[in-house]
Amino acid sequence: MLKAFKNATIFTGNETISGKSLIIRNDRIESVADPSAVPVDAQIIDCSGRFISAGLIDLQIAGGGGYLFSSSPHAEALKAITDSILISGTTGFLIAIPTNSSEVYSKVIRVVKENPHPAILGLHIEGPFISPLRRGAHIKEYIRTPSIEDIKTLIEEGKGVVKMLTVAPEVCTPEIIELLNDNGIIVAAGHSNATFREAVNGFSWGIRTTTHLFNAMSQLHHRDPGLPGAVLQYENAFASIIVDGIHVDYSMISIAKKLMKEKLFLISDAVEENLKDSYMHVRQTDRFTLPDGTLSGSLLTMMKAVRNCVEHVGIPLEEALRMATTYPAEVMRISDRGRIKAGYRADLVVFDKDYNIDQVYINGVMA
Repeated sequence: MLKAFKNATIFTGNETISGKSLIIRNDRIESVADPSAVPVDAQIIDCSGRFISAGLIDLQIAGGGGYLFSSSPHAEALKAITDSILISGTTGFLIAIPTNSSEVYSKVIRVVKENPHPAILGLHIEGPFISPLRRGAHIKEYIRTPSIEDIKTLIEEGKGVVKMLTVAPEVCTPEIIELLNDNGIIVAAGHSNATFREAVNGFSWGIRTTTHLFNAMSQLHHRDPGLPGAVLQYENAFASIIVDGIHVDYSMISIAKKLMKEKLFLISDAVEENLKDSYMHVRQTDRFTLPDGTLSGSLLTMMKAVRNCVEHVGIPLEEALRMATTYPAEVMRISDRGRIKAGYRADLVVFDKDYNIDQVYINGVMA
């Protein structure tokens, strides 16, 4: 099926284009062309002056559609979560699973394996190999130091599904980081009380990115800059950040962006209200908390994070969109998402000047 999107401002990931038409064939992007070059048999989609971007990519979202996946690890919940994330403009995501029991890990791995979907990139296992001192909302009883056998078990059971693992660098050895990398699992530093030197060592061993920069980690201090200082200093380290103005002050986001440039990317870290089991999230006006008031997740969508970058941090729209598309794809080493480019997947979001989502396409089909 041939489709042509006209009357839109197109953000390709490299440039902003007006006065052209975006042509997709079946599930792939074919070209950005002059309107006169659009094939006569193409289905015309008039965007009426709206914007088109590659579909957004969220590498950390724990729930949606009424379900927290770690608390409801079944196919019905997975479908509801996926549907709710798709309509928000996110066409690729990792489902985040907090520190948990082996039984929960096994269940979520099995459900994702048995219910593939083009938007589901896999699982982001956040823990259990983290610091109890920086656990945030994570359950202390499940936190432990990893062994090589623990990692081998996770790799074997999670093959093809577990795509990212958040660890505290100070509890890992170089062999553990190497083993994860060799098996295609992106390693993230987070929920860590690492010193600056411990964090730098972790990055030198192959830790690629950082989970929700500034949150649940050692603090940026003038005598020991900790994990945040190592991230800001280490030129090859990526970092995700939650841009809701609650998890991190907007001024600190601006500082981090100026230092990290294209290495800083957006996540939602969104959860869903859940009043059962181990992880109870209570919906507040502008955030989620544990019953005791501890901050436990955001109310963000990725498009809201883009909007906040533009309106509160002063980041240009084109760059804010790259933080939600191109850079997450680079973190995951995905070669056909995150840009509007010939041969890439036709994952697209159409939105207006107020950031309202008008249409979402995944594999060239409207969601």
